[in-house]
Amino acid sequence: QIQLVESGGGSVQAGGSLNVSCVASRSFFNNCGMGWYRQVPGKAREMVAKISSEGLASYADSVKGRFTISQSNANTLILQMSSLKIEDTAWYSCAVLCNWMDYWGRGTQVTVSS
Repeated sequence: QIQLVESGGGSVQAGGSLNVSCVASRSFFNNCGMGWYRQVPGKAREMVAKISSEGLASYADSVKGRFTISQSNANTLILQMSSLKIEDTAWYSCAVLCNWMDYWGRGTQVTVSS
């Protein structure tokens, strides 16, 4: 079992930067992937960035070159967002994805304005 708590969301102007963090109640499982997902009302949740259980990072095409996912320590996942666009506005959630179960945080709002 693992609990995830996101923080760092907020409002920023287009072109700006923002970091969101995900702190877990314990060290991340070695054999699970981790990732950041986002959702806007009326649309399906989409993967933003993820790290596989092998440690490989991948990104949605829409954020490549602008967002960076990293694990800062044994229980913290970071999403660094730069050159933010209005269309990045969404509810951002982190997840730990295991073969036996997925764990989700409650999320944090990121709002990008013009």
